[in-house]
Formats: sequence, C-alpha cells, structure tokens
Amino acid sequence: MLNGRNVAASTDLTLDQLRTLVAIAQTGSFSAAGRRLGRVQSAVSHAVARLEDELGVQLFDRTTRRPTLTDAGKAVLSAAQEVLASVDDVTRIAASLREGNEAEVSLVFDAVFPTAALADFARLFADAFPEVALRLGTETLGAVSRAVEEGRYQLGVCGPAAPTSEALDVAHIGTLRMVPVVGAEHPLATMRTPLSRRQLRRHTQVVLSERGVSQGVDDVGVLSDRTWRVVDLEAKRELLRRHLGWGNLPEPMASADIADGRLVALDIRAWGPDEHLLGMRVVSRTAEPLGPAASWAMSLLPELCAAYARSVVVSERS
Repeated sequence: MLNGRNVAASTDLTLDQLRTLVAIAQTGSFSAAGRRLGRVQSAVSHAVARLEDELGVQLFDRTTRRPTLTDAGKAVLSAAQEVLASVDDVTRIAASLREGNEAEVSLVFDAVFPTAALADFARLFADAFPEVALRLGTETLGAVSRAVEEGRYQLGVCGPAAPTSEALDVAHIGTLRMVPVVGAEHPLATMRTPLSRRQLRRHTQVVLSERGVSQGVDDVGVLSDRTWRVVDLEAKRELLRRHLGWGNLPEPMASADIADGRLVALDIRAWGPDEHLLGMRVVSRTAEPLGPAASWAMSLLPELCAAYARSVVVSERS
C-alpha cells in the first residue's frame, strides 16, 4: 500500500516512467535527470510519483538532501534496466530488418575448414551484423551440399567431394592442403621414405567419412587394406596423435603437431606434393537470392580461407 491506496492487480507502467527512474539513479538527482531528459524537475517528480503509485512501493527516500533509492527502488531499478535493454534490442532488430537485413544467416562448414577461421568468421559477422542471428553447423563431405540443397542452411563451405546439382550455385573460395601424417611413435614414422603402397597397406589408415556412409567418395585417398572410419576430424587427429594409424589432416590443423614432434609428415610414393589440394567452395540455393548479411558472409569466406591455407598456390591447367 502507498498513500493509503491498494495497488490494482494490473499496473499501467510506461517506458517513460522506467526511463525516468533510470535517469535519476544514474545522475543522482531529479534536476539532473530532468536536464538529461529535457524536462523540468516538476515533470520528473510527477513521473516518479505516478510510478510509485502504480507499483505501490516507495522508490526513493526523500528525507535526505539527494534522493536515495530504497531497497524496493533498487530492485525495481534492476528490472527496469532489463526491460529497457530488451526494448532497445527490439528497436535495433526492427531497424535492421527495415534496412533489408535477414533475421538469421545460417552456414554449414566442412569439418576440414579450419576451426580458427570459423571462429574468426563468427566474430567478424557479429561485429558487422549485431542484430542478425547466426547459426553454424559442421558436416563432412557430401553432407554439406545436401544440407544446403535441402534448405537446412543458406550457405555451405565444402570440398570437391561434395556433390552439386543445378539447384546450387557454386563459387570457389580458396585451396586447402591436406598432409599425410602419423604419430611420432608409429612404425611408419621411422621407415625410409618415400613410402610404397606395400608398406602402407599393412597399417591402419584413419579415414574421415560421412555419417551413415561406410565407403564411397572418401575412398579416393585410401591406400591401406585396413581402415578406421570416423565422422569427426578432431577424433581423427587424436587417433593419429596416439599412434593408432596414419591419415590425412588439413595442414592448418596438423602444422602445430608436426612442429612440436607429435606428428610426422609422411612422404608417400603414390602421391605428389600437391596430390591433396582441396578446392574449397561455397554453395547456395540458386532459387533463393542472398540477403545483405549472407552476401557479406560469402564475400568474407575467400579471405579467411586464404589466411588459414598458408597461401598455397595452385597452377592453372589448360
């Protein structure tokens, strides 16, 4: 009860009242709040009195020289700040939509795309489009392009193993080198090089595969008679680091382990130095034009791919 009146079951608060409360708390006085809000002090006092009347609690102790928040006032202030922040979010989102920006942009990345590059992409996107939601996913091989074609994502970053169709637009964004490696304590690490297929076939090859697919496009680079198949690139890396087999890893992922001696790069007779240069592509649905944020995302991907691909140069072939 305040001023002898029972508070109604439902109040009629306004955003103006909440902003007035916050202004007083931040400036320290009714007069300073009035100057910030462009109002006379009496209007500020009236707004606070109405708010106290609506809530049925006293927000300020007026017995001191400067208005001091009561315990109830502190609690209401915290809630008011949350409400105003939410209102500001709604306003910014609406402004972004009026400018033609999408409500959400979604991308799915092949697991070989460097994780650090993906994180940089998310950071730069958040800076450029703070009001646009971003949804990211990771798949392997053909699952990337299928996820885009089926409408689950707007953009897909994939390698050459991902199938495409007339329903997809395709744009090259860069090249990523895959390197064959093995754990430092694995028998292959100490064999004379270059290694023949005969030497390799007796040792387990760890192969990155698509979920639900036991063999297929990923068998192009299989040289061993024995394979372990995984659908997670980090799992593959860990198996290799524990000397449980050999296999290809993206150079950005393998370089640190090679430098510190945990992994050893293999020289394989059947493969040339540029055998596994993956042409990375971005795919989108032909029938659905991209909005400003998705178009910006597509334009950023080549730069990120180049930054993390160690500037591999691929000669053009006629």
